[in-house]
Amino acid sequence: MENVEKFTRTIKEIVEKKLANKAPKKVIDEVMSYLAKYSLTEDEVNQILDELDEELNDNTIEPGEPVGIVAAQSIGEPSTQMTLRTFHYAGVRELNVTLGLPRLIELVDAKKVPSTPLTYVYLEEPYKYDRDKAIEIARRIELTKLINVASKIDIDLATNTAIISLDPEMLNDKGLSIDEVIQALKKHIKKAEVLISNENPYDVMIQFEEPINPLKVEKIRDRILNVKLKGIKNINKVIIQKRGNEYVLVCEGSNLKELMNTEGIDYRRIRTNNIKEVEEVLGIEAARALLIEEIANVLEEQGLEVDIRHIMLLADMMTRTGTIRQIGRHGVAGTKESVLARASFEITVKQLVDAAVHGDIDDLEGIAENVIVGNYAPVGTARIKLVYNPNIKI
Repeated sequence: MENVEKFTRTIKEIVEKKLANKAPKKVIDEVMSYLAKYSLTEDEVNQILDELDEELNDNTIEPGEPVGIVAAQSIGEPSTQMTLRTFHYAGVRELNVTLGLPRLIELVDAKKVPSTPLTYVYLEEPYKYDRDKAIEIARRIELTKLINVASKIDIDLATNTAIISLDPEMLNDKGLSIDEVIQALKKHIKKAEVLISNENPYDVMIQFEEPINPLKVEKIRDRILNVKLKGIKNINKVIIQKRGNEYVLVCEGSNLKELMNTEGIDYRRIRTNNIKEVEEVLGIEAARALLIEEIANVLEEQGLEVDIRHIMLLADMMTRTGTIRQIGRHGVAGTKESVLARASFEITVKQLVDAAVHGDIDDLEGIAENVIVGNYAPVGTARIKLVYNPNIKI
């Protein structure tokens, strides 16, 4: 046991000495745990670390490399080959998802709500292995309005009544009873009596206390049909999929906060493509990770290979202030400190006039502003300033 501990300490010393200031702590810890699994001599450990050191050097940028320009070119050029196709089937025919160039534009523009928001809901035991129990949760979370279970609605101005004909099949499909429909109507429709028709048990009658204004018939009809019967806001449709040996709910729409608080749902595995919502509920780091994943998936789906580090750099720029900002005049490009850099992007005259009115000073620290005035541009990451000291003898 003592020899094992001594060997572990020796490996740790060698690893820290070889990789100090060269690799992140996470990489060093992974190397340590990997080497500890095998009975290696000190020479073998050194050989492995030398090869790792060489790989790290090969994958490190040269000082002065303009990583931003390279990232922009590496993402921008392949995106010109992307299709303008907006929709494709997300594994099921009933739901669509935006892909290709429209989705990439959505992501870099940091749209508040995606054009086709989707949420993948994973279930806890015993719901995830039982289809009937999965259906139970699907019915519980799917937003159901009266319009989803009503076959028709008639408004009679003479008797001040509205008669709603319910569809028995749709009621059964949504797992609703007539009593639940009546209770929902009583809750949302004030100054009216709600009861079941004597002629048909699936006809619900609303008797208004005040005369119905003929000019507001359509408004009243829409108000009745949009009464919420059950479900979670924005979860407009739920499809059940079998993935491996468990059932997963694919939802059209997103409402992360309410879904995470729903019994039977595994809140640790919920996934949505709504990045702004992830930022609000889970924080900026989770939003950054999702942004990287979504951009990478869009490019990969189109058969385009882009180094993940270019995408990570883009995501870092969009999230560096603690909130997601778009790449554009209302985001990253429009909030640069340099007046000339902002003017070179868009709305040139307005930017220059505003700067003159406020007496702004441009320190000429960036690339665009130096190019404008004819200076050498300070291009490159990890640049250093060399200062010549004539008093030092070599």
